[in-house]
Amino acid sequence: MNTEKPINWLKNTRVQPGNRMESLRKVMRPGIGRKVNKLHREILGGRMSPLKSLDNLSTFLGLGNIWIKDESQRLTLNSFKVLGGSYAIFSLLKERLGIDDQKELLAALEEPEPAGRLKGITFAAATDGNHGRGVAWAASRLGCPSVIYVHEGTSTARIRAIESYGAKVSIIPGTYDDAVRQIIADAKKNGWQVIADTAWEGYEDIPIRVMQGYATMYVEIQEQLSGQGYIKPTHIFVQAGVGSLAASIIGYYRMLFGREAPRAAVVEPSNAACLFESVRAADGRTHSFPGNLETIMAGLSCGEPNPIAWDILRDCAEYFLACPDYVAAKGMRVYGVPLSGDPFVVSGESGAVTLGALMFIMQHPEYEPLREEMGLGPDSRVLLLNTEGNTDPAHFRQVVWEGTDPVPPDYRVI
Repeated sequence: MNTEKPINWLKNTRVQPGNRMESLRKVMRPGIGRKVNKLHREILGGRMSPLKSLDNLSTFLGLGNIWIKDESQRLTLNSFKVLGGSYAIFSLLKERLGIDDQKELLAALEEPEPAGRLKGITFAAATDGNHGRGVAWAASRLGCPSVIYVHEGTSTARIRAIESYGAKVSIIPGTYDDAVRQIIADAKKNGWQVIADTAWEGYEDIPIRVMQGYATMYVEIQEQLSGQGYIKPTHIFVQAGVGSLAASIIGYYRMLFGREAPRAAVVEPSNAACLFESVRAADGRTHSFPGNLETIMAGLSCGEPNPIAWDILRDCAEYFLACPDYVAAKGMRVYGVPLSGDPFVVSGESGAVTLGALMFIMQHPEYEPLREEMGLGPDSRVLLLNTEGNTDPAHFRQVVWEGTDPVPPDYRVI
């Protein structure tokens, strides 16, 4: 039986220099980070998620630094996704209710007239777990109902986490993409306000707001790096489903640093690599990934790219990686059992794949061309995002305790 390689990779030949692309300025316009962070400080409080440094692992792998933005400690929500959904909802309401930008939103919503106009609004989303939980949390803060559609492969633990914020959850046959199509149809019939992290024809404003909402992470990262005496990372490895997070962070750093932006690699599951397929097609357009999209990386199990995100990634992301499940499983175990002196990180399946990919690149001879191509070495400062914590406890234990999805013998490091 042939062993599936830990990484298949492509270099994007369509990358554009600088930061003048329309695709970029459409989402990450100058000053958006400060605007987003200001609203999040009001509605989420001022507590940052930690930026952890794996100093000993970086030395072990021959790198200068490995930083982990640990979103498992974002409030009690166990994921970064609340940043996108909450910003989309609250910024949208601020505009629709005519609340002055200098006025605090939550205080204004306690006044009779704006509060009365919230009645009758139902927020809706399709999700594989974390985005729906963030939307349900934000809706509950406003006292509004929410309806969340999940696909049939979604774990009970993720469904219960969404329901804990008062959402009505419906299970839709098929994949995440089927759930998206169904929520679009049902929201139109029922007058629900869809808060989606992907776009389609005629629906772009809210997905853009969701992508902008993630910028609070990057503002925090830059502040945290500055406190350590660094200006920026040299490399970013970021996981992708529809591509919204990847485009958001890569776009933010390209807008901020232009030609001096960090080199970026987008990492997807092999069984749901729609962005990888879009790059491989080499025609500049999005392409769907066929099949049932079965992967332990539930948050990345998406077959159709967000077209707005794709435009940014096509112009700005240099490398695309597709990895089997055992790469994510290895990342989970390394985070959970760190080298002596490195911090412990609780990372779910989708959160850990970038660490697993980085380790395979640095430790296996067949990836020497990719190391050289990316310029990974002793002077490299690599940023990773732990996008989720233990969001599916039963499966988490299977991976970390029982050793599910082990590294094949051909790729084990002795």
